[in-house]
Amino acid sequence: MEQLLRVQNFCVSRDGFGTGEHQSLERPFGHADPGALFAWAGATASWPNRTEPGGTRGLDDYFTRDFTHNIGAEIMGRNKFGPQRGPWADHEWRGWWGDEPPFHTPVFVLTHHPRPSFTLSDTTFHFVDGEPAAVLAAAREAALGKDVRLGGGATTIREFLDAGLVDTLHVAVAPVEIGSGVRLWESPEELLDRFHLDVVPSPSGVTHHLFWRR
Repeated sequence: MEQLLRVQNFCVSRDGFGTGEHQSLERPFGHADPGALFAWAGATASWPNRTEPGGTRGLDDYFTRDFTHNIGAEIMGRNKFGPQRGPWADHEWRGWWGDEPPFHTPVFVLTHHPRPSFTLSDTTFHFVDGEPAAVLAAAREAALGKDVRLGGGATTIREFLDAGLVDTLHVAVAPVEIGSGVRLWESPEELLDRFHLDVVPSPSGVTHHLFWRR
């Protein structure tokens, strides 16, 4: 069975930005408000960080539940892992997620400054410097026959798109504008030479964009 490279539940603003400017330890999304981007998922019954019963069902909940389905590894850019640039100054800091990261698979972090792998709970982080095709090959091997999720950020997704490696994308467009930062696209129509597209609005106000390779 073919192992797909999938972008899932990646959130962008109405003006195409996945994150804002001035990322820091305290503000992983820079000046952008992650609560506004992810409100649709946080309201669902299946949101993993839910502390109270309830939550919505329906389309948004389906995508929230589908996030982990048949995923055996993840690839992410360095700035999804953390705000440090250049050589690693602090090996003790191990990401924004604490001792229980939400991935539950091997994670391949793209960086020009590799460092030793480490494991937190059931997630092992590998720090790799390589071309997209080589990193994807390693992630597929680690996924043991399951699909690989391309977790972002926007720069990493564009890099793998430009290399022709992405099979499917689910992008949730939130009804907010960020104005500046790291942009996934000017318009989703930029991808229509390579992908089919269905656009599905949700009662939550978010619009789900579903792409699959032509």
